[in-house]
Amino acid sequence: MTEKIALTPATHTTPPAKFSHGVKKGNILQVAGQVGFLPAVEGQAPTPAGPTLREQTLQTLANVQAILEEGGATWDDAMMIRVYLTDVDHFAEMNAIYNAYFEAQGLKEAPSARTTVYVGLPKGLLIEIDALAVLG
Repeated sequence: MTEKIALTPATHTTPPAKFSHGVKKGNILQVAGQVGFLPAVEGQAPTPAGPTLREQTLQTLANVQAILEEGGATWDDAMMIRVYLTDVDHFAEMNAIYNAYFEAQGLKEAPSARTTVYVGLPKGLLIEIDALAVLG
């Protein structure tokens, strides 16, 4: 049986409950929902990248990417990305930011299937993203 490996990049704080930022088992890597917190600073509470959707979306994608890389994956390995927004009015803006981000990553085609849903998040957070990747 393949062992599960918990993934917490150095840029991330320890999760506030019993879960991992990511977990890898065999060639499957699940990235837990990430928000737009700046890289961790020891002894300090997590800090959002900024108040705007753009700042938080770009940092959230960077946080997902850090976990993919920690598990030996890239965006090319992503099979499913789920985006959680707090406001339906942010959908078009998020899509523009998302598309520009992946074009800057050198991906001209969609990196994976994607679902977008609308949820409540802790105060000040506008977006959360998780991903499922298959390596190899």
